Amino acid sequence: MSDPIRVAVCETQPVTTEGLARILGASPEFQFVGAVDQLLNAEQLLEETHPHILVLDKSFGVQIVLEWVAEHRAARTATAIVVWGLSLSEAEALRFLQIGAKGILRKTAPRDTLIACLQAVASGTSWMEDSLFRESARPEKYHRGELTPREQQVMELVEQGYKNKEIARQLGIRPGTVKIHLKHIFEKTGVRGRYGLALSGMKDKGLLALP
Repeated sequence: MSDPIRVAVCETQPVTTEGLARILGASPEFQFVGAVDQLLNAEQLLEETHPHILVLDKSFGVQIVLEWVAEHRAARTATAIVVWGLSLSEAEALRFLQIGAKGILRKTAPRDTLIACLQAVASGTSWMEDSLFRESARPEKYHRGELTPREQQVMELVEQGYKNKEIARQLGIRPGTVKIHLKHIFEKTGVRGRYGLALSGMKDKGLLALP
């Protein structure tokens, strides 16, 4: 039998932490190794418990959590980060994934969804709850080859998180021209919005698993 997946939690509400610990404790696949209720103490928790996964509460503040995850990625530590919250927008989910989080999950998700997220992340796959993605999902009929070479360039940069002005600078075109290309890309792909486009690209490349 393989070693259990070690999970730590950085969560503002003790009752939520207790519930998560109970769920993990009921499965031999997981081991709950500790929790803190302040982000300031998260690094010490990682050093002491060496978890495979840290479940991190978004309610510490989106920008604060983004910066912490970015610093964590820069430090090249082995622990994968799953960000969860009561509410998560598509834009927030994308930002967390692009900055280095490996899992995105709502706290209202059912137990099986939580388990699926942790299993996927432990196996090395990025994972996001499908309800955050479904509205902007790309139709199955779409093929990237339908785009012009310039549209493909624009889409690649959108997938990497670049803003319109940055894309214009990279490609030597006007921001208004970028908007026109995006309009054509949305029409051809059927994807709604740049965040949906970026998430679709991550899924297409096998960088993101959906249940």
